[in-house]
Amino acid sequence: MPNLKTARANAGDGQPKELSVGFLLLSNFTLTPFATFIDALRLAADEADLSRPIRCRWSTIASVRRPIKSSCGIEITPEDTLGDPSRFDYVVVVGGLLHKGEPADEQTLTFLREAARRNVTVVGLCTATLTLIRSGIMSGHRCCVSWFHYQDLVREFPEITPIADQVFVVDRRRITCAGGAGALDVAAWIIEKQFGRAMAQKCLHILLVDQARPPNAAQPHPPGSEHVRDPRVRRAILMMEQTMAAPVSMRELADRLNITPRHLERLFQTEVGLSPQEYYRLHRLRYGRFLLVTTERRISDIALECGFSDASHFTRAFREAFEMTPSAARGSAERAASYDVDARLSQAVQQGY
Repeated sequence: MPNLKTARANAGDGQPKELSVGFLLLSNFTLTPFATFIDALRLAADEADLSRPIRCRWSTIASVRRPIKSSCGIEITPEDTLGDPSRFDYVVVVGGLLHKGEPADEQTLTFLREAARRNVTVVGLCTATLTLIRSGIMSGHRCCVSWFHYQDLVREFPEITPIADQVFVVDRRRITCAGGAGALDVAAWIIEKQFGRAMAQKCLHILLVDQARPPNAAQPHPPGSEHVRDPRVRRAILMMEQTMAAPVSMRELADRLNITPRHLERLFQTEVGLSPQEYYRLHRLRYGRFLLVTTERRISDIALECGFSDASHFTRAFREAFEMTPSAARGSAERAASYDVDARLSQAVQQGY
């Protein structure tokens, strides 16, 4: 691969700067962050939609050139081994499943340390944040993690204070992202920084996205089970989170856990002081409140996403739970304040809201 930094240095004034990105794929990496990020670069690389790598160039790298399986089973063979990280402007590490497969090998960690030493910006997508921490390059830096993996990070690195209420975090030459569609926001941020806002918007519009979220945008789903100890209750809450738009019955929930509805009731009373039905309802209402104060979406749309039949049903339940209407919640000072998702929902579980 040619040294693009030299090419940029020799480019005449007024010429668009080239951008070089290396994608370091970890075992069981998630395909969506990788695909959305690289597609944004593809669109920024050329005029129109011809996919010519004129302004941007990229390659997939790994410590060994053999197929790397993604979390969905699709395999990608890296184009190159690690080599000299300074040939890239950005090294994007794509993580994935935490508890399946081997963690990053020592060659990979050494490569990341060398990238940091040479002032190459390192980007961690999804669970790659943990790999960046293991390599030792996150000392003194803030890092972003998905609310879904918040406890995993805290358990392994109690000395680190992760940020779980932002889509991504930029801290000097470290960029960390919660994963998923947030990778597109990171890519757009980098493209805008390199080529200007018009180019970033062009990429987003071709991908049918209205606009990118800034780094401090709230993650689209808050956590709610940090203080729950019983694994069955934690799993039940996760299933509740995954089925908010179409709530399942307590019988179905109990069947999935291979316990009786009565046993599920006792577990919830012990862990959170509420019945599973009450917790489920309040969890959907908390999510509704989160959407009200962090988005401009219509109340009727929020009601449906939270599993309520219509806006009237949602409004009645919301007023009963929070002693205010959804409109009042949206217009309150809470909207202007920073929305500390983790602290508020931790308190909610402890207090029954």
